[in-house]
Amino acid sequence: MWSYAGKQQNKYFILGLLFIGYLVDYLDRMVMSVSVVYIKEDFNLDPAAVGAILSSFFISYAIMQIPGGWLTDKLGSRKVIIWSIIIWSVFTVFTGLAWSLTSLILIRFLFGIGQGGYPSASQKGIADYFPHKERPKASAFLMSSNYFGMALAPLLAAPMILWLGWRNMFIFIGLLGLLLTIAFWIFFKPQNQTGTSELTKKNRVPLKELLSNVELWKITLMWFAAGIVNWGLSSWLPSYLMEARGMDIMSMGFFAALPGFSTGIAMVFSGWLLDRYFVNREKYYAAFGMIISGIFLYLMFTTASIPLAMLYLNICMIFKSFAFTVAFSLPHKMMSKKAIGSAMGIINMGAQAAGFISPLVMGFIISITGSYNAAFWFLILCCLISIIAAISIKQSEMSVKANGVEVPL
Repeated sequence: MWSYAGKQQNKYFILGLLFIGYLVDYLDRMVMSVSVVYIKEDFNLDPAAVGAILSSFFISYAIMQIPGGWLTDKLGSRKVIIWSIIIWSVFTVFTGLAWSLTSLILIRFLFGIGQGGYPSASQKGIADYFPHKERPKASAFLMSSNYFGMALAPLLAAPMILWLGWRNMFIFIGLLGLLLTIAFWIFFKPQNQTGTSELTKKNRVPLKELLSNVELWKITLMWFAAGIVNWGLSSWLPSYLMEARGMDIMSMGFFAALPGFSTGIAMVFSGWLLDRYFVNREKYYAAFGMIISGIFLYLMFTTASIPLAMLYLNICMIFKSFAFTVAFSLPHKMMSKKAIGSAMGIINMGAQAAGFISPLVMGFIISITGSYNAAFWFLILCCLISIIAAISIKQSEMSVKANGVEVPL
């Protein structure tokens, strides 16, 4: 009764398990945005140093995307997922033990290495369990977990910090990884990954062809620029709401959670909308989303009304998710299972490089100007870059050669 291995395994159960994995992934990651309000007081940090803490995770996370995708295609999704969870959970616990700015930056850097394998491996997991035509919708549902994780982080972090302190909070949520590791060890067993040595010999990943594919890099640039908006807002929103809008920590936790919930729900329907009405027109779907996102981002920081600002923020994040949906769904439509891990690694590298750059640049801008407005204008510029990159994508030219055979990408 406990056998979930093989092709007959309930694919929706596996999708749910991957979804929960991403929730814990984002919870461990995003609580730092709330905790840093208190960490900077304990360590007496300025905004630039806070930006360095927020960015230290993303540089290693971005570096790991291509290697993580390559390892996933070579070794299989199961092994990469399990080791990724173990490593990131250990360094989540270590975050609560940090004793200085330098130690905290180093710990978050190593934490990012641990989390770096999960995105590609989870997408590979979808390819392992779902038939080709069902993968885009499954991928869109899975990636909605990112926003639900962003929503849960401030909701859970705010009361936990008040009750436990920021150090004990990191130790507690890090231990959740132990339960998650056990769940994947028992239930996540794709049929074609039982013989790792044979799998490694058989899978020749067309990484060179992927890296030279111009259209794949256009998707990566589109999501890189959209990712700057995503991570800039999620990283600095708690500080912005408390410092510029005058909220207390509990009010901030509530309002900071709303965009995650609204965008997560939108992501569930976004894959269906894309598949039903925008087949072969995905790039326009992404570009339209970023146009609306940029407009409402401007309205968010220029209105004096807090309720209106929160409404505009939610609309901004919902439409930004259109680019997110396209970035992770389009490759499933256009490429073989053999290269999906590596391709997703390349695309996600762009988003996570954005996660490194965005908090750092915004922190620098805020330090110089003493205001968040100039930092938000930087995000609007990135919306424009994402729009241009999306429109320039030529889907018909995306292909690679795998083992000498041309494969649509």
